Amino acid sequence: MKIALAQINPVVGDLAGNRSRIAECLARAADQGADLAVFPELSVLGYPPKDLLLKKQFIDDNLAAIAELARAATRCAALVGFVCRHEGPAGRPLHNAAGLLADGRLQATYTKQLLPTYDVFDETRYFEAAPSQQIVEFQGRRLGLTICEDIWQLPERGDRPLYQARPLADLAQAGADLVINMSASPFVLGKHDRRCASFGEECRRYRLPLVYVNQVGGNDELVFDGCSCAFDRQGRLTAQAKDFAEDLLLLDLDEPQAARRETLRTGVASAHAALVLGLADYVHKCGFEKALVGLSGGIDSAVTAVLAVEALGPKQVLGVALPSRFSSAHSLADARQLAANLGIEFLVVPIEPAHQAFEAMLAEPFAGRAPDVTEENVQARIRGNLLMALSNKLGHLLLTTGNKSELGVGYCTIYGDMAGGLAVISDVPKTMVYELARHLNRRRAVIPARSLTKPPSAELRPHQTDQDSLPPYEVLDAILQRYVEQEQSPADIVAAGFDADTVRRVTQLVDRSEYKRQQAAPGLKVTSRAFGFGRRLPIAQRYTPGRF
Repeated sequence: MKIALAQINPVVGDLAGNRSRIAECLARAADQGADLAVFPELSVLGYPPKDLLLKKQFIDDNLAAIAELARAATRCAALVGFVCRHEGPAGRPLHNAAGLLADGRLQATYTKQLLPTYDVFDETRYFEAAPSQQIVEFQGRRLGLTICEDIWQLPERGDRPLYQARPLADLAQAGADLVINMSASPFVLGKHDRRCASFGEECRRYRLPLVYVNQVGGNDELVFDGCSCAFDRQGRLTAQAKDFAEDLLLLDLDEPQAARRETLRTGVASAHAALVLGLADYVHKCGFEKALVGLSGGIDSAVTAVLAVEALGPKQVLGVALPSRFSSAHSLADARQLAANLGIEFLVVPIEPAHQAFEAMLAEPFAGRAPDVTEENVQARIRGNLLMALSNKLGHLLLTTGNKSELGVGYCTIYGDMAGGLAVISDVPKTMVYELARHLNRRRAVIPARSLTKPPSAELRPHQTDQDSLPPYEVLDAILQRYVEQEQSPADIVAAGFDADTVRRVTQLVDRSEYKRQQAAPGLKVTSRAFGFGRRLPIAQRYTPGRF
């Protein structure tokens, strides 16, 4: 029996386009001699469809699409992700489902048992859980069908299990010969290594081979890495599809070790690939063709511009420098050099006329008050207005350039440098930005050396550096990683060896800046806990850790 791992990049809500993409891939699988093609979770709809699932017509259209795909499944059977209605007298109205399409019709429907409601997932908002896992007889084999989470949350892992059900144990007890998992599993740094370790362990435990097919592509904040793969009953990797690209990988169950095994990117290289794919898909799936980046001469805007050029091409990216009276000559020179290295169009729009006008307009109401961060923010907001004006006039998507460290502590100006349509590196800590820049420069030094070596500065007042207001980024990022991603308390962080005053200041800045983050452009998630819809904290709140 031959199975095709059909790793596709669906567009959320594009039912006609997704149907065509699935049908084309199914035909290719048939041409290669596959008996069964397996597609990702909710592949007809794209994942995550969110509140599109509340629209009756959307559900009807998805059912029509699966019916049409069934008619195309004549030479090769298919397992396709879609949504079906829950017909029971109580419970949520829908199921996250897999349809077995064969001989021109929908032969059977199988539904997801474990529904994640944590981080970026909210499936119990829409779906009713299946009471148990199901086995399907196909070409003399007993296939255990699972959808994403069904093979992830296992009671034996050592951590507190989220679910009472044990899908893999139940399938093994029911006599499955093979487990098939249809997933939409988002990328996180290091996640595929954890997948492989977990999948291999479970295959050995239950003596079951596994086929895992994952979605690829960017949908809003989430990037899906693909990396579809297969394991034998000894837990050995037998097939490995590409990362961050569509792929069709054929696996012969009678000769599993003969399958293709791609080499995957890891570490900063995988983050690089995720950001490029997420940026390209966000721009194109939102209907844009070109992007606009404000170039300051610093490392953040340089990295953002390089990623944009890789994602879209140099002719599709516009760089704009907006110097002020406080901008250094080398900053403008570095921005110009970067644009030349990348081969992108470059504009210089000085903000001094607008800056003087604002100072004149505000002179009377500000009389008697010493200059402070207000005057700095005025400059950032002038730049934001100019960049948005260019975005509106030219039809380019404005990319914001702030990193996770700045966003975490609110070292950014709302309606200023936060203005834009996509925050490309908002989940990349500052220390990783430098690592990413060195990685981007490994073949050709497109980012000027000075951008990598000079002290980071917003250049909103004379001789300013980031460390005037913030701890060294190595310290700041380590505290943020513990406080935001690991949910450690300030006391725990201090106990780990960090200065108490620094920890107190950083954690207070994080908590007080929630109102800014909830008005920020969406960003691409690459770490285990990103600022965005997967992190849900109140804005108006007064909790102080350790006090009650």
